[in-house]
This record gives sequence, structure tokens and C-alpha cells, in this order.
Amino acid sequence: MAARKSFALRIDSRTLEAMQRWAKDDLRSLNAQIEFVLRESLRKSGRLHPSDPPKDTDE
Repeated sequence: MAARKSFALRIDSRTLEAMQRWAKDDLRSLNAQIEFVLRESLRKSGRLHPSDPPKDTDE
């Protein structure tokens, strides 16, 4: 498993509220939802190596 790193994220309130609603709809934490959206975007753009399986956990 890859090491997890923390960092501060500045985000406007409308985007944060939308992400919180989406996370709730998908039964994920906000952090897990942000990671999911980032991974999907990286995968679709071809920037995530194909051997890196998506990890959909709520840690």
C-alpha cells in the first residue's frame, strides 16, 4: 500500500458543500470522496499508471 500524505487544501465554500453532498450520497467521507474524484480524473486523463488499482476505502 502506498504511503499516505497529508496536506492543506484551500477550497471555496460552494465547491466544498457540493463535495460534502456528493460524499454523503455515495456514503463516503469527504476525504475519501476527494481522493476518489482525483483518482478518477487521473485515470481518465491517462496520468494514473494502469497497474495502480483504484482504492475505494474510507480511511
